Amino acid sequence: MANSSEVPAAGMMFEDFAAGYTAQSPARTITEADITAFAGLSGDYNPLHTDAVFAAETPFGQRIAHGMLLLSIATGLASRLGFIEGTALAFLGLDWKFRKPVFIGDTVHLAVKVSGTREAPAMGGGIVTFDVRVLNQREEVVQKGRWSILVRSRAAAQPSEGEGDAHGQQ
Repeated sequence: MANSSEVPAAGMMFEDFAAGYTAQSPARTITEADITAFAGLSGDYNPLHTDAVFAAETPFGQRIAHGMLLLSIATGLASRLGFIEGTALAFLGLDWKFRKPVFIGDTVHLAVKVSGTREAPAMGGGIVTFDVRVLNQREEVVQKGRWSILVRSRAAAQPSEGEGDAHGQQ
């Protein structure tokens, strides 16, 4: 399945990922409501995000979306790809860079590429490392980084010999 944007109906198992696999998410437009809701949720009411008059006097000339809002949206866009739907066991970590501002009305999408995999049978699967880029409507990278996600393996999904199924049958 390497180098394909086709995603199975259920999430991919650890063994399905290989270095070089790529996918691109659907796009999403950033709205004023997104920024307002995130400010309320996070408690970050910085006027750079919430005050149009203040933001007009900054180098950006207008309000910008919270960087963490965009990171949160990026995780949602990754979820929409479906490739870890029901198979992701844990988000283990990230290394993230904020490159350009995102404004109300900008449309963003996600580009992901598997940069590596490592078996982790004691954890129930393996670790998949993704190079992730958030791009705006001009294909400019606004955020980027690397995510490490623990993904279920086929071996962990199969009952061990002698365990039987949910009805006690073997």
